[in-house]
Amino acid sequence: MKAEINLITIWTDDVEGMKDFYSGVIGFEAINDLGEYVEFRSSGVRFAICKRSVMVGFSQEYLKKPSGQGFELAFPCQTPEDVDRSYERIVKLGAVPVHEPQDMPWNQRTALFADPEGNIHELFAELE
Repeated sequence: MKAEINLITIWTDDVEGMKDFYSGVIGFEAINDLGEYVEFRSSGVRFAICKRSVMVGFSQEYLKKPSGQGFELAFPCQTPEDVDRSYERIVKLGAVPVHEPQDMPWNQRTALFADPEGNIHELFAELE
């Protein structure tokens, strides 16, 4: 095994709603849409959403509902001003605002938002 992440999959019961969010709000392009599995174009790490029931035949563990914040996706922005603009844009398009942009002590400007299922994600840029 390589210590390397090749694919991030978000498990969901609402593939269409999540697909609409990640394509229409965030801007990912769906490149493989099988209905219950959608993979998006992403540089670096592959990114997908998949209906939980697809994997139930392999393990009943997929029926368990997550509790709490299990992961975060961090989306890079070009500049600190881009964090502000991007946050405003995606909130207007339907992202749930969690924390408005602010300068952080680790030399980044960050903002937090949630997807339709409550997964909290981050926008960030290095402070100049």
